[in-house]
Amino acid sequence: MRHFFSAIILFVVSSTPMAQAAVSQAAVAMPDQYSAEVAQQILISGGHAVDAAVAAAFVLAVTYPEAGNLGGGGFMTLVDKAQPYFLDYREKAPLAAHRDLYLDAQKQPVRYQSLIGHQASGVPGTVMGLWQAHRKFGRLPWADLLDPAIKLAENGFQVADALAKKAKWYQSYLAQKPKKIHQPLNFKQYFGGIKPGKSFVQPELAATLKRLAKTGPYDFYFGKTSELILAEMKAHNGLISKQDLANYQAVWRQPVLAAWRGRQVVSAPPPSSGGVALVQLLKMSQILQNDFQVAVINGEKADFPEAAIRAHFYAELSKRVYADRAAYLGDSDFVKVPLAILTSDAYSLKRAESVNLEAISATDEIQPGLAESHDTTHFSIIDGQGNAVSNTYTLNMPFGNGVVVTGAGFLMNNEMDDFSLKPGVANAFGVIGGQANEIAPEKRMLSSMSPTIVMKDQQVEMVVGTPGGSSIITSVFQTLVNVVERDMSAQQAVDAPRVHHQLWPKNLIQYHPDLDGATEDALTIMGYQLKRSAYLGDVQLIVRQYGVLQAASDHRGRGVSKVFDIAK
Repeated sequence: MRHFFSAIILFVVSSTPMAQAAVSQAAVAMPDQYSAEVAQQILISGGHAVDAAVAAAFVLAVTYPEAGNLGGGGFMTLVDKAQPYFLDYREKAPLAAHRDLYLDAQKQPVRYQSLIGHQASGVPGTVMGLWQAHRKFGRLPWADLLDPAIKLAENGFQVADALAKKAKWYQSYLAQKPKKIHQPLNFKQYFGGIKPGKSFVQPELAATLKRLAKTGPYDFYFGKTSELILAEMKAHNGLISKQDLANYQAVWRQPVLAAWRGRQVVSAPPPSSGGVALVQLLKMSQILQNDFQVAVINGEKADFPEAAIRAHFYAELSKRVYADRAAYLGDSDFVKVPLAILTSDAYSLKRAESVNLEAISATDEIQPGLAESHDTTHFSIIDGQGNAVSNTYTLNMPFGNGVVVTGAGFLMNNEMDDFSLKPGVANAFGVIGGQANEIAPEKRMLSSMSPTIVMKDQQVEMVVGTPGGSSIITSVFQTLVNVVERDMSAQQAVDAPRVHHQLWPKNLIQYHPDLDGATEDALTIMGYQLKRSAYLGDVQLIVRQYGVLQAASDHRGRGVSKVFDIAK
């Protein structure tokens, strides 16, 4: 069982009804070929969707180092035996953190301090989160699940062009920053030799993974790996302490649950803003669907294409969602989040009343309704029994804070930038936050990660999520609408052009990959500024339609999706 790459398992299925009944479908939609191959083999070997998620997550820490991680954190939405669950393994602020940590004497943010270097890291949660998910739902031995990642770190993997380009870009990014910020960083020492098409070996990471295979999270939070983390922090004035590591726990939370078009949406609760925002977008969109269709008809009379009306419609919805995000959302262990109100039908109706489908609502007048790199990564899995995992985890920016833990071989996160450094000041993704998300010791920073599962008739219908910082929410929203309301296939839904608006900057619509000329002209006439984004998510989607699974990986990334049979 330990050697998943030692053989190719082939199932020859007869066309007889009896033989067909002996198999079931499973699917994976993963960010790269290595994680896809491993997840498939785990499921074929009898693993639960969580087993495949654990094995794939550790593989991505090796083959997708810009986002796959040991030194970061994330969220897992899952369904087991038709019951929804949510695991929060988001990073936490160190005990030494405080509200004004990244402000100068004049109470102004110090540029890059929350993004680059040792003080930018929150306490990592990935290893603990994967362990706790496996303890609750795993079927295969923990050590077996780490074996593929160990082999890839020890023997090497072939570097994708996109990874090599991103590593080169990141070195250039660091070189342009003040030396006092990036001088202690060892990123180039570990990743400077990455070449496209060449094998990349990571012996220190392999040794770390071997220790984790033997002891689970103990090594990371109490053992040799923890000692290496603490030595790295101590040498460069980092914040993470022995007590921070010892105190860390992942948390099982009640997922956001909402009815939408005869379905149940299962998504991420605080400290993610994703589930709340996604439900608001879906509900307002449904409420205003007739008004939208009228606007399309009227727009066509004025030579305004439907794509332009749709982009404006999404921008109007998003303005209200991001205003609420800034005002109300934060770590629910620290602040009271009015979750039930924000996701209610009545509140969505109230917010929808002010949407203007004929002109741009004044950004300055959009207020809360009550008196996050792009290099996150996501994967989606459905096993042969219909259990599902939607997992999004991250280092925040590409390659996190640029710090590799010396001797351990993995990158640390820069999630501290996801806090509101100062109310009203935007973070690296241009998102403005408020007091609900200000820094406090052991607090979890607000996130936009939105791992989501949609159920219909007590069965998983869709599993979806994406990286993309603050655009995660709008990308997941548009993908769901593409499938359910626009009748697209899984691949069409993830490849379709996407637009993004987040209240600020004022009247700015980002898009990817392109808009036709007539749509651009119409939006410009309406008063929008348009910007082609170099990146707007990397959606991984599984859809069940008419009892058959489809899986799709976004053409924007290097993902691989598979649908395959599993013997019962």
